[in-house]
Amino acid sequence: MSDIIASPSVRKAALEKGIDLERHAQALGRRTIAMEDLDARPTKGAAPADTSYWEVDHAQYGPVTEEPMSRFAQVSARNLAAAQSLIPLVTHHDRADVSRIESFRASLKDEARARGVKLTALAFHVKALARCLRDFPRFNASLSADGATLILKDYVHIGIAVDTAHGLAVPVIRDADRKGVWQIASEISDLAARAQARKLRPDEMGGASMTITNLGGLGGTAFTPIVNPPELAILGITRTQTETVWNGDTPRPVPMLPLDLSYDHRVINGADAARFVTRLAALIADPRNMLI
Repeated sequence: MSDIIASPSVRKAALEKGIDLERHAQALGRRTIAMEDLDARPTKGAAPADTSYWEVDHAQYGPVTEEPMSRFAQVSARNLAAAQSLIPLVTHHDRADVSRIESFRASLKDEARARGVKLTALAFHVKALARCLRDFPRFNASLSADGATLILKDYVHIGIAVDTAHGLAVPVIRDADRKGVWQIASEISDLAARAQARKLRPDEMGGASMTITNLGGLGGTAFTPIVNPPELAILGITRTQTETVWNGDTPRPVPMLPLDLSYDHRVINGADAARFVTRLAALIADPRNMLI
């Protein structure tokens, strides 16, 4: 079965145009193909680097075992390598006060149980990011393969990176800006569970405005996520840390969420990234603003 992610309409159009999706995706250096990608041409660049010296007989140094990479992982690896080599990537780091979100979630514990919904903090982060993308349309865009045209999107779809036994999957929450946190939380749980079971449909992946990759359950203080083209940015989240914040001469402990925004510097400059993350942190700090 193909590891290329494409909707039925895209597959039909590719068939009508005589396009081999596997080869086309490999040439573009990605595994998600949208309708606009069918006419895209591979970006011309420098010749591939000589990696022949990587071919080492490791067994000469000690015992080894070999584990074949799945086709899914191989396609993903090619996409990431192409993104890293072609995109001038910068990461902006900041943090957000999540005390009000945690207090609000605690107050909704009984309602969440009654609804049968696991109301995670991630649902609020998705909602905040969706709101922020409406406030900053240039982040909710894609750059054409030739780098000549910026495609601004009048929809907000948020990708959620899910770590699975068979590789990284990125299901997408459609129209996240139009949904409440209860619905978003329910969709996150459903999509993550089906990603683990390899039961996601092709139309549930691809087409994201931006992706969130959340390492909060594993740890870490910061990292540099790689942009997943044709998206222009990706938001990384790590574990919330309690930090001392001073209010005049009075210290108080505050749970702070690290935010790591990697972005394509061909389109987004540092000042815009700083404004974007500042706005995102403000929305997270006061969840009432994102619910209006």
